Amino acid sequence: MSATSVDDELWSAIGDPTRRRMLDMLLAGGAGTATTLSAQLPITRQAVAKHLVVLDAVGLVHGTSVGRERHFEVDRAQLAKAAAQLEAVGAAWDARLGRIKRIAESIQRQRNA
Repeated sequence: MSATSVDDELWSAIGDPTRRRMLDMLLAGGAGTATTLSAQLPITRQAVAKHLVVLDAVGLVHGTSVGRERHFEVDRAQLAKAAAQLEAVGAAWDARLGRIKRIAESIQRQRNA
């Protein structure tokens, strides 16, 4: 994977606002279950469970069975990977925009000459 490429499955998972909210909640609380998360969200426990499956599939959360429930925690290494990818994409876009600006300035100088 190049410096500017992204893991599409990872970013598809993060792209959903409900899943981002769930990640925020898990980061703030340290861990949570589908039941505890659904109590704080306007969606059902079953919907939360489906979102957790998606987050688990891309490695953003990991579940541990405790009795009859699964407790989920954020995988900070995978979250750091996502942040690094976003930073790399941002830097690549900054470079592209800088090149576009230089081209536009060159064209403007030629017109003014």
